[in-house]
Amino acid sequence: MNGEWSLPALLESLNGQVEEDLARARKAIAHPGDKGDASEAVWLELLSQYLPKRYEVCSAHVVDHNGNFSEQMDVVIHDRQYSPFVFNFKDKYVIPIESVYAVFEAKQDMTAEYTEYAQSKVASVRKLTPTSLPVPTISGEKEAKRPHHIIGGMLTLDCTWKPPFGDTMLRHLENDLGDGRLDIGCVAKSGIFTFDNTTGFALNELNKPATAFLLELIARLQAIGTVPMIDVRAYAAQLE
Repeated sequence: MNGEWSLPALLESLNGQVEEDLARARKAIAHPGDKGDASEAVWLELLSQYLPKRYEVCSAHVVDHNGNFSEQMDVVIHDRQYSPFVFNFKDKYVIPIESVYAVFEAKQDMTAEYTEYAQSKVASVRKLTPTSLPVPTISGEKEAKRPHHIIGGMLTLDCTWKPPFGDTMLRHLENDLGDGRLDIGCVAKSGIFTFDNTTGFALNELNKPATAFLLELIARLQAIGTVPMIDVRAYAAQLE
């Protein structure tokens, strides 16, 4: 019975599906905007299908209780259990900063221009101000959770630099180590990059980049735990 299943084969299949779908979007769709939308949809489908159900995934703007908005984010991973306040009109989503775990920019290629653009968009989310309330439990009130670091990253099919995972990529990633820092990213044709507070950036050329990215992302989401409890009344103050 065990011989009928192969974990390496399953992981290879997942990676191949993502790379094939991204390549199809590039080849078959002519309009740059439509091509970008199709690439974004591939990543949204992957994360929606394989992340644990406690997470939801969509394209959205992020807002805080002061009425400040982020730029539009291609991929937002958010929580609905502890912060259910999400505005949706005609598939346009606005999500409170408290519920956000991670945000990503999705492009066909990783370039200097797009990397800087992704850093700017990630920074627009991290600059928002979250609320956090004490959490009532059966054993008493737990103190309010300190807002966590929001994971930021970039998702592409290819990279224009030669070699893709070399000094040029590292230099552009290190251009912003502040609010716009990219913690994790995937170039589906060639590898992933990650950031660690102790060791800095790691650039890894891999055979199954999309699968490696997904598993590393899940590990980082697990490390966050739950999001803080939103102060809904702070948002209600905007009604006055």
